Amino acid sequence: MGSIRVRKETGKLFFDFRFQNKRLREQTLVDDTPANRRKLEEMMKRIDAEITLGTFDYQKHFPGSKNAQKFEAAEQAPTNRARVAANENTTPLFEEFAETWFSEMKIQWRTTYIEAVTINLNKHILPVFRDKEVGCIRKADILAFRSELAKVTNQKGKTIAPATINKIMVPLRMILNEAANRFDFSSPYAGIKSLSVPRTDVSPFSIEEVRLILQKVRPDFKNYFLLRFFTGMRTSEI
Repeated sequence: MGSIRVRKETGKLFFDFRFQNKRLREQTLVDDTPANRRKLEEMMKRIDAEITLGTFDYQKHFPGSKNAQKFEAAEQAPTNRARVAANENTTPLFEEFAETWFSEMKIQWRTTYIEAVTINLNKHILPVFRDKEVGCIRKADILAFRSELAKVTNQKGKTIAPATINKIMVPLRMILNEAANRFDFSSPYAGIKSLSVPRTDVSPFSIEEVRLILQKVRPDFKNYFLLRFFTGMRTSEI
């Protein structure tokens, strides 16, 4: 079903819907007010109904639209009509399926992990794969995406570490594997291994050093360090 959304840059409402397996957006000059939303939502319901019944006339609802001209040209070309018919069983756009997957999965995650996945999706994954059909994403697309991640630098001019890239890739792998399972196609992520992560050179304190620290540390921090030393708990856990 279609929806009415607002363009943040202008505050104007626009139609967001699917027709003939294409995601379409039609802009309006209408401001985002409750009354205007109700009016456009009623129009959106009529459009949805017409699409379902097969009576939708794009030019009638959006005269002068570039999308309307494209569909009109397609109707006049037999080859285009054949192409549309061949694509009737296409898969959903990545953004749409990612939203479904996220809403189903987040119930089993901790709040911190939900936040991490949200950041990785919005910052890295969706900008690249948003408008691609999940069934049309190829292994080459995934590898190219990972290669581009390796070129990204932070504020200090350092590139993203392999371990961080692996974490960013996890939601992409899970989404594509789940989509492949639901829509019966081979997952393009098959055979792609995580990047090798260099082992960290750890040099722990000796027991003598631990005792010396505990003797010299401020009294109000002694229990804190005692727990850290002898449990191995992480900072977030402590």
